This record gives sequence, C-alpha cells and structure tokens, in this order.
Amino acid sequence: MTETTATTRITRVGLVGIPVSDPDRALEFYTGTLGFDKRLDVPFGDGARWIEVVPPGAHTGIALVPVGSGQQPGIRLVTEDADADHAFLRARGADTDPEVTRLAPPVPPMFAVRDPDGNVLLIVKDH
Repeated sequence: MTETTATTRITRVGLVGIPVSDPDRALEFYTGTLGFDKRLDVPFGDGARWIEVVPPGAHTGIALVPVGSGQQPGIRLVTEDADADHAFLRARGADTDPEVTRLAPPVPPMFAVRDPDGNVLLIVKDH
C-alpha cells in the first residue's frame, strides 16, 4: 500500500539572490565578464531596481540584491500557488511571514519561510 504525502506546490529553484554594493558594476560583471543574459531590470520600491541575470540557456538565475535596499538575498523557490503553500506551511508549524506579500505588478505574490537555522527562503508565485 502506498501512502500519499501532502507536499507544497514548489516546482523549481527560480533565483538565488546575492547582495551587491553597486548594481551597475555587478550587472556589468555578470553580463560583460561572465557573459550572462540580463533577464530583468525594473524599478523596485523607493529608487531601487530588481535585476535578474541568467547564464545563457539556463532557467535558474541570479537576483542582484542591492545592499540596504530592504530586498533579501537568498534562494527564491517558484510555486504554482503562493497562497496554498503559505497556508500549508503555516499549518505544519513552519516559521513563515504572517501573510503573502502582494506588491504592484509585475512583482508576483510571495512570502518568506525560515528553516531551522534561520535561513530565509522566498516562495514566489510563478508568473
């Protein structure tokens, strides 16, 4: 007999966020020196930018997170349903944000969950 185990709707690692002191210099390094593609570069919050770079042909990219911007470095996991995963993880006693964060488009719904060592994983709705 096979048991069915409830799981989240997380489908892949979407981004790894790394802190950068100078977004323009970091963007030049990743695109000019390493040859990555710029996937996204849009205004975010109060004068900040959301920048994503990806190796050619890859699905998982890097978010260049400006130090002091309020954006969190770390791993972003992609989910089919942020609300359902938030409820599921809270019901299991996970240390999550109290609510799913909803910012203006094109930013998808997301929330943070912390592992037992305090590492932050962002769960982001696939868009």
